[in-house]
Amino acid sequence: MKHLLRPGLNFRLNGRLWVETNDDRYMGIGRLELLTQIQAQGSISKAAQQMGMSYKRAWDLVSSLNAQSGRPLVSTQAGGKRGGGAEVTAEGQQMIQEFQALQERFQAFLRAEEARLL
Repeated sequence: MKHLLRPGLNFRLNGRLWVETNDDRYMGIGRLELLTQIQAQGSISKAAQQMGMSYKRAWDLVSSLNAQSGRPLVSTQAGGKRGGGAEVTAEGQQMIQEFQALQERFQAFLRAEEARLL
């Protein structure tokens, strides 16, 4: 492919990785970031704020993740005197680790193909 590219331009391979069903996305880099922010912040609202995302969007993503998982990835506690909150479950922590590893392998694949093709 190298001989087909215009000299002087910097080409790179780029891509995004998702796990999805026929109807909906399940996991991607944005949902991974949301899970890690919930883990760090202890709150869906604070996680959404950190990401510049609306609370409704974050809540919809958490609901989608939980609905498509065998067990919930995020558990929530309603507000009140203790203020409520959210936490990433053990299954959610496992998802973070496994998707991060998958993402690293995907990026390594892109780097290898870029070196080969470009």
